[in-house]
Amino acid sequence: MSDSIQGAGVKPARRRFLGAAAAGAAGAALTAPMIAVAQSPVVLKMQGSWGAKDIFNEMAEDYVKRVNEMAGGRLRIEYLTAGAVVKAFEVTDAVSKGVLDAGHQVAVYWYGKSKVASLFGSGPVTGANAEQTLGWMMRGGGLDFYEELQKQLGLNLKGFFAFPMPTQPLGWFKKAPPRTEAELKGYKYRTVGLAADLMQELGMKVTQLPGGEIVPAMERGVIDAFEFNNPTSDRRFGAQDVAKFYSMGSYHQAMEFFEIIFNRDKYNALSADLKAVLQYAAEAVSSANTWTAQDNYSRDLQQLIVKDGVKVSRTPKAVFEAQIKAWDKVVAKLESEDPFFKKVLASQKDWARRVAYYSFFNDADYKTAYEHVFKTKLPA
Repeated sequence: MSDSIQGAGVKPARRRFLGAAAAGAAGAALTAPMIAVAQSPVVLKMQGSWGAKDIFNEMAEDYVKRVNEMAGGRLRIEYLTAGAVVKAFEVTDAVSKGVLDAGHQVAVYWYGKSKVASLFGSGPVTGANAEQTLGWMMRGGGLDFYEELQKQLGLNLKGFFAFPMPTQPLGWFKKAPPRTEAELKGYKYRTVGLAADLMQELGMKVTQLPGGEIVPAMERGVIDAFEFNNPTSDRRFGAQDVAKFYSMGSYHQAMEFFEIIFNRDKYNALSADLKAVLQYAAEAVSSANTWTAQDNYSRDLQQLIVKDGVKVSRTPKAVFEAQIKAWDKVVAKLESEDPFFKKVLASQKDWARRVAYYSFFNDADYKTAYEHVFKTKLPA
């Protein structure tokens, strides 16, 4: 029905009533409170550098869960496992270029761009552990150096750090693990970052591989020994199926933590409160990841021994001594080649000198207490 026909049948009084009602409604609309209209959330695509079964994948998902819950529907991270878009070692470039919005990895995975990258989570020993070194990142100037290195390299990233990892084992061997410096020589060994420089200094032939490629490389004979990170990750990808000797403890990666990165343009476009969610979720998940590691790593170490028949041993003191002497040579070379490397490591060492000193003087002798409580003698 047309407007003209519809209007013709309305009496004058009724027209006045309808006009008044419309005017009233308009006035009410001007004075009534605004009703919020739901907006679509900002969606960020994040890829991890971890396989679907890796414990690190669960730790990455714990970060995503915290962000999504705290963001209240305004921001959502969609998480992808390694290889979904790019390979594990390609996450940094993908996030920087905007192919991905975010990534979950370790900084050592882009050490090919600069060996300084290893200092942000997997550098040479300073006497400080991972928890103390993460303190350097957060309170001792490490983040400023990290940002400076990104600018030097033209990386368009914003990064956060989480989870000070336990010391990584020397690793897996097909035969009895090395007991002396001389026995290290000749192994075809997998590791990453500056640890590769260290192990090469000790006479190993090093191949750098992501976790998912380690077991196939062992099966093909490309490598005959390796480390990845921890008993849970190692057991889940089948380390016990290709080697039966596991040497615990090492200086090659005595400290490491996760790097959670975002494309800087995407990050800068967020409101201040959503930026805070991304930051504080990283700090919160650092504790959650630590508790997850304590529970799983300890249980899986026992499973490797009891169920899988792996011969687990403590890395001999002679190997530790050889590693720390080799570190001196590696570090001296890198400091002579790169003034920025020298500057960053000096800051890290200044922090370690003060913070680790406090711990060594103050910590209780937990090992003696453990041996007393459980009536057992631990390896030296």
